[in-house]
Amino acid sequence: MLAATMPKAISAHEVPALLRPGMTVFIQGSTGQPTALLDALKAAPEASRDVHYVVCFLPGVNDVDPSELHETAKLTTFFQYGNMSDPGRAHRVRFLPQHYSGIWQYLSAFEPIDVALIQVAPPQGDQASVGCSLDFQPAVLDRAKLVIAEINRSMPAPPRSATIPLSKLDYVVECDHPLPQIVSGTAGETLQTIAGHVATLVRDGDTVQCGIGQLPAAILAALTDRRDIGVQGGMVADAMVDLAAAGALTGARKTIDTGLQVCGAALGTDKVYDWVRDREDILFKPVSYTHDVRVIAQIDNFVSVNSVLEVDLTGQANAETVNGRQISGTGGLVDFVRGARMARGGRSVIALPATAAKGKISRIVRELSAGAVVSCPRADIDYVVTEYGIAHLPPLSTAERAAALAEIAAPDFRDELRRGSPV
Repeated sequence: MLAATMPKAISAHEVPALLRPGMTVFIQGSTGQPTALLDALKAAPEASRDVHYVVCFLPGVNDVDPSELHETAKLTTFFQYGNMSDPGRAHRVRFLPQHYSGIWQYLSAFEPIDVALIQVAPPQGDQASVGCSLDFQPAVLDRAKLVIAEINRSMPAPPRSATIPLSKLDYVVECDHPLPQIVSGTAGETLQTIAGHVATLVRDGDTVQCGIGQLPAAILAALTDRRDIGVQGGMVADAMVDLAAAGALTGARKTIDTGLQVCGAALGTDKVYDWVRDREDILFKPVSYTHDVRVIAQIDNFVSVNSVLEVDLTGQANAETVNGRQISGTGGLVDFVRGARMARGGRSVIALPATAAKGKISRIVRELSAGAVVSCPRADIDYVVTEYGIAHLPPLSTAERAAALAEIAAPDFRDELRRGSPV
C-alpha cells in the first residue's frame, strides 16, 4: 500500500506565490481565521491581483476586508462591515444575503474553490484537529484544489472536534498566535433588566441558543439557578463557562445529543478556549448541523435568543441595516427562529433595548427605517422582549400585536406608536 502524501511545510511568506490571477480563494473565519496567512497576503499585495476571495467573516471578529488586499481583488461576502459599500469598491464586492444554512449550501455547491486557507491545531499522528472552529470548513475542504493550513500552536484540540487527515493538506505553515479575544464586557442596568425578562421564558431542562455580546452574556448569567440546561447553537462563549460552573449546564434532558453541548465554534477569550480544551461534553459540528432547522426541530423545549436593530408594529424585524446602509448580515437568526418555532415546546425570543442613541430613537417603530430590510418576517416572530416587558405575538391579530409592541416601547414613544393603524 502506498503511503499517504504528507503536506509540504513552508513559511508564511511563501504562501502569496501560490496564488494566481483568476483564482477563487476561501478564507476561514470566526475563531479559525488563519491570521499568519492573512498577514502574509497583506505584505504581498500583488499576489491578490484579480483574485476572488470568498469569506464568511464575522463583523467585530474578523474585520479584515480581503477586497482591500489589492485594487483588483474581488470579494464574495455574507456580512458587510467597514467600507465594503464604498462606491469605489462596490463593483468588486459581492454581498450575498443568506441565512447561515444558505451560506453552507452556497459554499458546498455553487462556488468552485481553487485554494482554501484554513487553521488547524498541532497534528497528532496523521490527523490535525480543526480546533475551536468547525463552522463552514467542511463545506469547502473536499472541493478545494489546494488546501493551505496554518498550524497554530495556540489552537486547542477539543476531544469532540473534527479532525482532518494530513494527507488532505497540501501545504502547512507553523505559527503561534493568540486566538481572537472577544470581551463581552459588563452589561448595564437596561441589559440586565432585559436579561431578567428573558430568563422568565427559560425553564429547567430547556436547550438554549444564545449569541455573543453583553446582552447574551447577561441572559446566560440570569440562568445560573436553572438545572439541566442544554446548548445547541453557532457558538459557545465565556458566559457558558460560568453557567457550567454553577451546575446549570448538563444537557441531560436534550432529546438529541443528550448530555452534549453542540456548537460550531468557541468564541470569546482564553477563558472559553481553555474551558473547551479537554471537555468531552462539547461537541463541535458544522453549520449543516448546528443551523439545520430539521435538526433543531427535534430538540424539545428549544429556546433561541437573538437580537435585532428594530421591530415594527407588525412584528417584522431588521437586524442588518442602519439608515439604509448594510452593516451586517442575516446570520443564523431565521434558522434558529424557525427551528425553535417548529420544536415541541420551543420558544423564539427577540431581545433588544427599547431605544438607541441614548434614548432619542425608539427601536420599536411604526415602520422599519427607510431602506431597511426585513431580516425576519412577522409570521416568524414569537416573543419580543425589551426592558419594559414581553410581547408574545403569534396569538395576536395585527392590531393586537401593534398594541402589545407599543406597550414594551419606551414610555416617551408609546403615544406616537399607538396613533393610527400599522402598515
